Amino acid sequence: MAKRKSKIFLRYGDEADGLREAGHIAADVLAKTAELAKPGTTTGEIDRAAAEFIAERGCISAFYNYRGFPGNICISVNEEVVHGIGSDRVLKDKDIVKIDVGIKTPAGWIGDNAKTVAVGGYTEASEKLMKVTEESLYQAISHAREGNRLSQLCGSVEAYVSGFGYTVVKQLVGHGVGKELHEEPQVPNYWDNHEMRRNDNPRLKKGMVLAIEPMVNAGVEEVDILDDKWTVVTKDRLLSSHYEHTVLITDGDPEILTPRPRTFSTEA
Repeated sequence: MAKRKSKIFLRYGDEADGLREAGHIAADVLAKTAELAKPGTTTGEIDRAAAEFIAERGCISAFYNYRGFPGNICISVNEEVVHGIGSDRVLKDKDIVKIDVGIKTPAGWIGDNAKTVAVGGYTEASEKLMKVTEESLYQAISHAREGNRLSQLCGSVEAYVSGFGYTVVKQLVGHGVGKELHEEPQVPNYWDNHEMRRNDNPRLKKGMVLAIEPMVNAGVEEVDILDDKWTVVTKDRLLSSHYEHTVLITDGDPEILTPRPRTFSTEA
């Protein structure tokens, strides 16, 4: 990772409240959208429904036309990791779908969150992968405390999932969130001191807002990008899972700004 010098914003008071509102809206839209992932539904139908849910809350998609992205949400199936585009693809029983929702409020604040949904039921392999990925997110959140180094949070993801034989995608990272979809700092799902410089490893401070988003592959960590220039897929075409929360660093427990019930109630 290249050395970066951009400012990390600290959000307090009204700014934190604005992000809190955005996060709750994003979580609500994600919950409603995820309910539509059923056999026979197309990913395009889900994308259009999500656009309606976002508009009903008086917001706009944070993803639509971002760097030219043509979808309202990211909807990625099976071996697709992230950045999938809604289309006429029909969901089938036992597919797993990664739904990533980002919204912007009228005041300009971003809410960003994602989860993986099993269509019609799990296979043994998909259930284990999803369970481990979700738990890795909460492992990372447990390190989102004032005074910890960013590396503690980031490294916890790979340390956890590798124990199950899984890998993390290293070409894509989480990020800060505020009035821009991607702010500093970058939040990778691994930490390699040979690649990371000390200035890229800040201590977490109250007011930092981080989108923490493990992207975990059943097979190799390498990925390809499809001809649409957006959809990221696993190189070996094995399954991938993705979960994301936006989290506020406080002087106590981390605050999840995109609250939702966990899919799995216990550790893998």
